[in-house]
Amino acid sequence: MVYDLPDMKKELLIGAHTSAAGGVHNALYEGSAIGATTIQLFTSNQKQWNSRPLGPDAIQAWEKALEETGISSIMSHDSYLINLGSPDPDILQKSRGAFEAELRRCHALKLTFLNFHPGAATKSTEEACLETIVDSLVETAPLTQQGKTRLLLEATAGQGTTVGYRFEHLAYIIDRVHKIIPIGVCIDTCHIFAAGYDIRTDETWEATLKEFDQIVGLQHLYAFHCNDSVKELGSRVDRHAPLGEGKIGMDSFRFLMTDPRTRLLPKYLETPDGPPLWKKEIAMLRNFATSGL
Repeated sequence: MVYDLPDMKKELLIGAHTSAAGGVHNALYEGSAIGATTIQLFTSNQKQWNSRPLGPDAIQAWEKALEETGISSIMSHDSYLINLGSPDPDILQKSRGAFEAELRRCHALKLTFLNFHPGAATKSTEEACLETIVDSLVETAPLTQQGKTRLLLEATAGQGTTVGYRFEHLAYIIDRVHKIIPIGVCIDTCHIFAAGYDIRTDETWEATLKEFDQIVGLQHLYAFHCNDSVKELGSRVDRHAPLGEGKIGMDSFRFLMTDPRTRLLPKYLETPDGPPLWKKEIAMLRNFATSGL
């Protein structure tokens, strides 16, 4: 397959999961302070089921900060409590309600992406879990049409009974919903490495992208979470490390910033230590992308 070279004049979308403490607009200002051109945020408390809609003042403050910072391609991360594949009727009902509330907030803020972990089987099979996730997503179809936010399945590490750690899981969901709702994939580098996909070198990235393209389709890849991994390849343990300080290594992230298939896709850091580290990592990723020009 032949790929066109990326437009080197296009803006690089690099950022981090910034804090919305004190108001969602503050996530934009924190992003601007660390040199981010995009951010990910929680639009509400990620550890609570109930959340209030964003009021007019919050939306006005957001729009003001958006204009002042120029940050774009913004991604929300949904609540960690949500399990769209739960076999428990009560948990499933709460999850679907919380997910729809999150999507409404994304529409109110005009966010580009809503990133979410597909779900966990808990007491059911992976197959049943995947089918329940499909049903949950299909239910959102009328709401997705009320805004432009695209739902992104986050590739998982495969801890416990979570699904989404195999490209086949992602493909199963996308194949059944992509004609009904706006859907895509966000690859977390730590997660797929822990799930067993080797991305440490240019050669292994080539193999992984080829496999992803064959199973899911590169046209469905919209974003990356950039994190190194504390744990070894195939550990199925999700532990993030600073870029270049884990088992993946820096060459992996240099590849992402230079390969024409991945260079211009939005990238969000979730590495430990917060803004001081993110500022350095954003500058480093940007340098990878421009040093060869």
